[in-house]
Amino acid sequence: MAAANLNQRVASWRTKLQAQSIAVIYGGTSAERNISLKSGQAVVNAMLCEGLDAVGYDVSCLDDVVKAAKQHSLVFLALHGRWGEDGQVQAILQSLGVPFTGSHMAASALAMDKVRTKYVWQGAGLPTPQFYRICAADLAQIDWSAMPIPAMVKASHEGSSIGLFKVDSMQQLQSAVTEALSFDTEVLVEQWVSGREFTFSILGDQVLPAIELKTQHDFYDFEAKYVTGDTQYICPVNLSTELNARLAHLVWQAFEILGAKGVGRIDLMLDESGQPWLIELNTLPGMTDMSLVPKAAKQYGLSYGELCIAIAGLALDDSALA
Repeated sequence: MAAANLNQRVASWRTKLQAQSIAVIYGGTSAERNISLKSGQAVVNAMLCEGLDAVGYDVSCLDDVVKAAKQHSLVFLALHGRWGEDGQVQAILQSLGVPFTGSHMAASALAMDKVRTKYVWQGAGLPTPQFYRICAADLAQIDWSAMPIPAMVKASHEGSSIGLFKVDSMQQLQSAVTEALSFDTEVLVEQWVSGREFTFSILGDQVLPAIELKTQHDFYDFEAKYVTGDTQYICPVNLSTELNARLAHLVWQAFEILGAKGVGRIDLMLDESGQPWLIELNTLPGMTDMSLVPKAAKQYGLSYGELCIAIAGLALDDSALA
């Protein structure tokens, strides 16, 4: 999708959206609730500034979602984390027949599951770091010596770096797995990749400009994302045109193979030998003033309000094809 064409589509979507009543749904009960509140409030403000009919809803249960959706013709999802991002809300909205932003139920559920996302990428021949799956019932039988060190330990169904730990020793690994299991019933132990960290945002069929993340932390953790404010966001990135295009193609393959649509963000590492490694897909990425999709959209030439219009417009287009 060429930039000029995308700008033309934004103008068309703005006209279509003027005939819609939009529910912006945010909040939820996950560990990412506070981030979701900021995302949702920013989207509502942008929609109103664009002259659209938008109402925000701070939801705390699925019944709240149903009540909000039934009062409007389109739902903009600004939820993050469990039941907002894992397919449950999407399943309800699909059953109601109300258009909504982002991926549908199956892709949302799959992408929220870090372990199974990696199984799919691995099965499709896409590069992702070596990994192991651990459940609480497995603890007594684990061969810890087979685990990679250093490693990342991740709660499989959390986001925004919740339940995420870097470990450099076997003792740290065992402790981190125990702690991660307090967040989730399933844990991913992933081979640590040294190198450069990038994130690519997807909008419709367009991969937006890459952002390189540089932080003083061991990795782009929760504090680096939302607290310290010392992370460097480099865009445009210092990559050759050929390598940038190759990474964008890989990202698109990774997005499409999971059945994702609308908007998303894929994190990847480029190791010291130049090999890319897919890390994870976020199907409802943050929309705060520190979030990465708005930064990439700005570099592409879209204001925050135009980004919101594009995300909502893509949902309208998708519903028209259903």
